[in-house]
Amino acid sequence: MKTAGHFFQPEDLRSGFDAYPAKELAASGIRALLCDIDNTLVPYEEEEPNGAVLAWLQSLAEEGIAVGLISNNAPERVERFNRDLGLFAVPDARKPSVKGLKAFLKETGTDSDSAAVLGDQIFTDVCMAHRCGVPALLVPPIRDKKTVLFRIKRALERPFLARYLKQKARSEKT
Repeated sequence: MKTAGHFFQPEDLRSGFDAYPAKELAASGIRALLCDIDNTLVPYEEEEPNGAVLAWLQSLAEEGIAVGLISNNAPERVERFNRDLGLFAVPDARKPSVKGLKAFLKETGTDSDSAAVLGDQIFTDVCMAHRCGVPALLVPPIRDKKTVLFRIKRALERPFLARYLKQKARSEKT
């Protein structure tokens, strides 16, 4: 899976994490997937993985896809979420810093051609992925924060999402 031509444009956008079937990811050459937690896998206020997340993670494991977690949230939040999963996890990642993604690639022995990042934000998740040459898989936020900062950030993301959707529509016509 190649990275998009535009730095802030994801390679793919789907309705949620479970819209990325494990078999499809594996068939596309993905061997390692680094996932954002908050608003990508669960809402902020959900402290542990729910049944849908657990089932999806199990399907990834069955396909031989290594999974890691990354978050800009505090270590306590990430550790609580990961307690029963035991996955490679990077709290307080300071995305779009690439330090956590590079550590995940090293930990899994994976290169940028066989890894991907899954997240809900263009200026953190997509940007981090592309800074390492890794494809970015985007999902809409599960339940977005309503703070002024988040509303501004989402407004700034809209042109990049519109560009992605326009290019996708164009490619589907051909």
